[in-house]
Amino acid sequence: MLQNMTENKLDFDLTSRSAFSSESDSFTSRSFAALLAKNEVPLSHKKIADNYLIIKKVFKFQACMSRISNVEKSLLEKYDFNTLEYTTMKQMYDELSLLQKWSESDDQNLRQDSDNILLVRVKELKYLEASRYASVSNEIYNGYKALEQYLKEISKFRSVRTLGRMSF
Repeated sequence: MLQNMTENKLDFDLTSRSAFSSESDSFTSRSFAALLAKNEVPLSHKKIADNYLIIKKVFKFQACMSRISNVEKSLLEKYDFNTLEYTTMKQMYDELSLLQKWSESDDQNLRQDSDNILLVRVKELKYLEASRYASVSNEIYNGYKALEQYLKEISKFRSVRTLGRMSF
């Protein structure tokens, strides 16, 4: 049995299953987002997440959202980040972890850039949802799912049911 688990450990993908799981078991993006949310989440991230979920409930992104500008794209490139539609889940989790660390940094510019990058990511996510993910051409690039789950996990409006009870 131990040898079987060791053999399974050699050929598994960390983002999909555990070494101790069978082929039918899999981790979800929710578990990784929950782990990130257990870290000390900066207040700015929570505010951005709350804003995102409220807007999603009220407007449902039916209106056409604009793509990111060249200035916003250059901010992403400054830190060597891809656009959201070309970001994998692993890249997004690494990026979110970095953004959390940078938000707690002593460097004011790094903190500001961290918050701006998260705002750009949310803007990209809104655009992808408004276009019904039409610009996402490959299933490998599904970092948008990780970002959306992270925002849901850190928001005080954790579920759609909570938002449904709110009157606007």
